[in-house]
Amino acid sequence: MLGFNRDTGPKPKCLVTTTKLSNFLNHEQPPTKKRPFSTVLGQEFVHTLDLLLPASAASPLQETLKNSIGTLTYSKLHLKPLDLLTNPFFTTYIKSPGSNVLLLSQGRPGIDPLFSLSSGILRLEIDKATFQKLGLQGKVIGPEKTLGRKHVKARYAIEVNLRAPGMVQGKPGFERIVWAFKNVLNESLTWLFCDLSGSEEESGSGVIEEFAPQVRRVEAEVEEIENAFVPVMPMEIKEEEYAESAEILEWITMAMVGSEGVREGNGVDSVFSRYQVPTSFGEPQVGGLVRLRWRGLVHGQFAYNVLLAAMKASGDQWVAMTGTAFAGDAYTILIKEGHSTTWEYKD
Repeated sequence: MLGFNRDTGPKPKCLVTTTKLSNFLNHEQPPTKKRPFSTVLGQEFVHTLDLLLPASAASPLQETLKNSIGTLTYSKLHLKPLDLLTNPFFTTYIKSPGSNVLLLSQGRPGIDPLFSLSSGILRLEIDKATFQKLGLQGKVIGPEKTLGRKHVKARYAIEVNLRAPGMVQGKPGFERIVWAFKNVLNESLTWLFCDLSGSEEESGSGVIEEFAPQVRRVEAEVEEIENAFVPVMPMEIKEEEYAESAEILEWITMAMVGSEGVREGNGVDSVFSRYQVPTSFGEPQVGGLVRLRWRGLVHGQFAYNVLLAAMKASGDQWVAMTGTAFAGDAYTILIKEGHSTTWEYKD
């Protein structure tokens, strides 16, 4: 009406999946290929992990986390991209059998050069000018995101399997990457580092010692939410009930941030907020909630272990978990009585 141009760019997507879980969950050999487990393991670079569950299930879970898997450990390093390809770092953390490290560089998504390393795969996200200087093979990132958008510059992705047999000193493919890191992407960066196969990052010793590691150990932040209006959580959401599932997702999101809107007697003026707790699956009950939060470099295996522990502690009750990635993608999972609903946000 005012003559503003409509944004012709893509809208973020939210994919909803419901899954019937096995009647018996073998914690010795838990599932990995089925949602929601595959979703959690597939998101390798999460900066915030939130877990929400009834207060009655929180105590046994907190005891389990305290005794085993509840501490998140990673390190902050300062190194150049070329250091990744230089021994002993290259042979120890990338080429050695059984090695498995995560690395994520500093940088603003969509603006700065970004590096990440997972399972031996080095990924670079760069602008067009840098891409042309490097001389490496790559592809445009999401061309649909820039189509018709004047002020959004194209970004390029380059992926290299550093564990490939040809990725050794003297081979043409390897030497091209070395040249690019010597002559183009040669600035020192701050990285987040996590060794999934060892424990060197716990003390900052070993190969990473020369890069001035700052070891971070993160315990869960615990917040108790008393007298909360808790909706009846559905076991399974059918296709025609996606509107109702959006209401449940909204409540989970509000409860995760401790919103006054989910508390009994919150005193929020209806002029400012007409929010009501969902009643689609039954009348809400007043009860206590506990939210646990981890902030840092949260890898998929850590989130996976937390989810398994929460499922075991909650029993027949429900549990919800949200993971937000550095790149903007996120997921929310609701599990109750052998059924799961997974919301995946694709930016």
